[in-house]
Amino acid sequence: MARPQTTLFWFRRDLRLGDNPALSEAVARTRECGGYLLPVFVWEPRVRRSWAPGDAARWWLWNSLAALDGELHRRGSRLALGQGDPTVALPELARVAGAGTVVWAAGLEPDELADDVAVAAALAGAGIQAVVVPSANLLFDPAAVSTRAGRPYTVFTPYWRACLSGPAPAEPWTAPALPSAPPDPAGLPLDKLEGEARRAWAAGFAEVWQPGEAGARLGVARLLQGPLAAYAEERDRPDLASTSRLSPHLHWGELSARQVWRAVAGEIAEAGLDLEATVGAPKRDGEQAPGLRSSAGAFLRQLGWREFGHHLLRHFPRTPERPLHERFAAFPWRDDPAALEAWRRGLTGYPLVDAGMRELWATGWMHNRARLVGASFLVKHLLLPWRSGEEWFWDTLVDADLANNALGWQWVAGCGADAAPYFRIFNPVTQGRRYDPDGAYVRRWVPELAGLPAAHVHAPWLAPADVLAAAGVTLGETYPPPIVDHGEARSRALAAYDVVRRAAR
Repeated sequence: MARPQTTLFWFRRDLRLGDNPALSEAVARTRECGGYLLPVFVWEPRVRRSWAPGDAARWWLWNSLAALDGELHRRGSRLALGQGDPTVALPELARVAGAGTVVWAAGLEPDELADDVAVAAALAGAGIQAVVVPSANLLFDPAAVSTRAGRPYTVFTPYWRACLSGPAPAEPWTAPALPSAPPDPAGLPLDKLEGEARRAWAAGFAEVWQPGEAGARLGVARLLQGPLAAYAEERDRPDLASTSRLSPHLHWGELSARQVWRAVAGEIAEAGLDLEATVGAPKRDGEQAPGLRSSAGAFLRQLGWREFGHHLLRHFPRTPERPLHERFAAFPWRDDPAALEAWRRGLTGYPLVDAGMRELWATGWMHNRARLVGASFLVKHLLLPWRSGEEWFWDTLVDADLANNALGWQWVAGCGADAAPYFRIFNPVTQGRRYDPDGAYVRRWVPELAGLPAAHVHAPWLAPADVLAAAGVTLGETYPPPIVDHGEARSRALAAYDVVRRAAR
């Protein structure tokens, strides 16, 4: 009796069963031929890809795969693992499983798009059909939105307006019932790869994160029950639980953007509000507009900013390595390894910067306001290259996303799309006093300053000697003095910018 036909489904950065059109396509093809469905994942070594996952992301990925494998087993299936170049690993997995078709979702990043072509060619050479389904990991096709002149957008607001003027994001798909996996073993067991994912410094991540689709659903529920209602007013407060913390779940595709969109849209509808008006009315600086309408709109625009990053990466694929505005290639960056290490370790002497960098090291994540201030400090106070910061974030963030990491760093450095003007230089002291007014965020992550009163916790070098003594703070011993003076650093940064501005004339 002939063995039933097997279809392979290749999970990439779509590590979920719900709202996964490519998986549904694989299920449909399997049912048509009455065969088996074998879900697979290919673990790629760092050396092959130009931007392979960093250490924190590899921790998340391994745990997400473990969660996915557990969910597949509960549904009568399993996950098979390959390792190495997918142009080699996938044909081999297909051969061992007796598969005639491999289905996957199209890539979003340059390496992934190149793999789509190369893997399809390798499979064709082995007599195996490749079926590539458009990705559902974004709300809008990053290649389909363009200006009236047919060019990509480089400013967010008109880009987002153009997105909203077209069809609304599609409704999420339900998770399909899965056919059985073939009985024969195929691929590597997951525990064989644990050593490539575990890092001693990431031991605390499990206390604050639950990778996987179930953790992503809990994250959405927490958003709707808590932060969403006051998101517009509180999202810049690192001392509060005021953000969704969904970014790693979105990056790894444990959750689709349109699942989040639909969940928030449901809250808007339940409140009797108009979705189009809520999403399309940006909140201006200084505008006080409390309530769900303002907060839901602000949150959905953050999803839009994520989309904008992928739009830019699709059209400008070298932006992770080169500034969008080429004149910044001549920027007179400094080389100061000691200052870079102080920034990485959270020992700059500026408490808000240091708190953010220590939160990053301890949890693999950093509040967005701390990211902005910390990134600005690196490129403007220290005049160190934005690429140095980009690479550090890439290795230490569990939500490290190529498109948005490049967009964020170039935005802060003033050399990218819709960038903040270079002369906008965040003062870490005033930012701390504004967004961490009681000093709770600093005290949590810089415990050596925990005894300082709020009036001095963001600038301990200005505190009276008796206040420092009462708090047990000795500058230069228990906590460093500032490694650079804000006023001098600002003047130096503006002078460096003048070099670029004059060269561009």
